[in-house]
Amino acid sequence: MIKITDSIYINESEVKESFIRSSGPGGQHVNKVATAVQLHFNAKNSGNISAEVYNRLRAIAGSKLTEDGNLIIVSREHRSQSQNRRVALDKLISLLQQAAKKPKHRTPTRPSQASVEKRLRNKRLQSAKKKSRRNIDPSAD
Repeated sequence: MIKITDSIYINESEVKESFIRSSGPGGQHVNKVATAVQLHFNAKNSGNISAEVYNRLRAIAGSKLTEDGNLIIVSREHRSQSQNRRVALDKLISLLQQAAKKPKHRTPTRPSQASVEKRLRNKRLQSAKKKSRRNIDPSAD
């Protein structure tokens, strides 16, 4: 069992790993060994993730989440497969932890009377400043 939060755990059998060849420096090593890791986790059909958490995950994950609810996480930062596995699993856990957090409720507030008066006073001053820049009409006399 992989602990996400105090109330959310996912089974290791729900997380599928596949190894692919990594790009970047490494000489012949990088061309021979599949060190990059792809983690596949079906978040939509997982019994341990509620619909509420899944909806927040959809907003957070972006292109990492496929249409059918598979979350795909790729890690290729390190040259060793074991380090990439650890990093990919950490990415999965942190993504699910973010989705598990409920967003704070925002209470709408109104501007104070003093701030409204200050804004209107500044508007009047700007208006007067711009009015004084206008050309004077000689026929107005």
